[in-house]
Amino acid sequence: MRILTVRQLRTRVSRDELRRVRRGVYADQPCGGEDELRALMLCLPDGAILARQSAARRHGFGVLREDVVHVQVPVTMAKPRLPGLIVHHSVLPVEPVLVRGLPCVPAARCAVDLARTVRRMDALPVLDAAIRSGAVAKEDLAAEVPLHRALRGVRQARELVPLADGRAECRQESQLRLVLIDGRLPWPEPQLWVFDGDGFPRYRLDLGYREHRIGVEYDGASHLDRDRLRYDRTRVNWLDASGWRMRYFTDRDLYHRPSHIIATVRTALSTSRSSHFAL
Repeated sequence: MRILTVRQLRTRVSRDELRRVRRGVYADQPCGGEDELRALMLCLPDGAILARQSAARRHGFGVLREDVVHVQVPVTMAKPRLPGLIVHHSVLPVEPVLVRGLPCVPAARCAVDLARTVRRMDALPVLDAAIRSGAVAKEDLAAEVPLHRALRGVRQARELVPLADGRAECRQESQLRLVLIDGRLPWPEPQLWVFDGDGFPRYRLDLGYREHRIGVEYDGASHLDRDRLRYDRTRVNWLDASGWRMRYFTDRDLYHRPSHIIATVRTALSTSRSSHFAL
């Protein structure tokens, strides 16, 4: 970083040697992504650090949209107002960590902050992704929650941390698991491997109940690809021949009729229990 006089600055801008990135911040080459974020941080007072979705993305578990930049400042500091910026006051002391040169809220603090402030259906995917990324361990999350006592939404975070599982591979899978758990069904196993007769792993299910040989999966847009469709048909036929009953759900089921998911899986489990009893 170099400080220029106003005259020097205007001269270099007029020659296209410098480009304005943010008010008071210029660069000698095109900027994008992280460079623009660094420019924004230069405009903020000391003590401002990346938080919420913005910190989660830098830590490697950014499963929620980041339409704006989220930063956190001490409660004693006035909130700066800049376009594309949301500022949160922090009443808890925090020691920032540097991630690719950017000051961020520590990973466990970030995950729990999100778990207590976003809607429940988005909170569990954050916790699952935080563990899966390796940024935190489940024990770190459990230790962080008590520090947030009396803060808004801490009850939700306290309920969800025990459910967090790093085996979940996408946001919808985490949400589907939460629907089943909230529907008072047995906890399904994430990323359940199905083995062939020789004991070799053949296929992996999003969610499953091994004892009942019931699989539960989310069908997203990727399943519409022709090659993927051929693979899915082969997979479904093999699972069916091996005694597995699969139940598939879409975004419509997940976001508009979760009761249908609960009823469908409950019926499958009930039928399985009846069959075992008859045997």
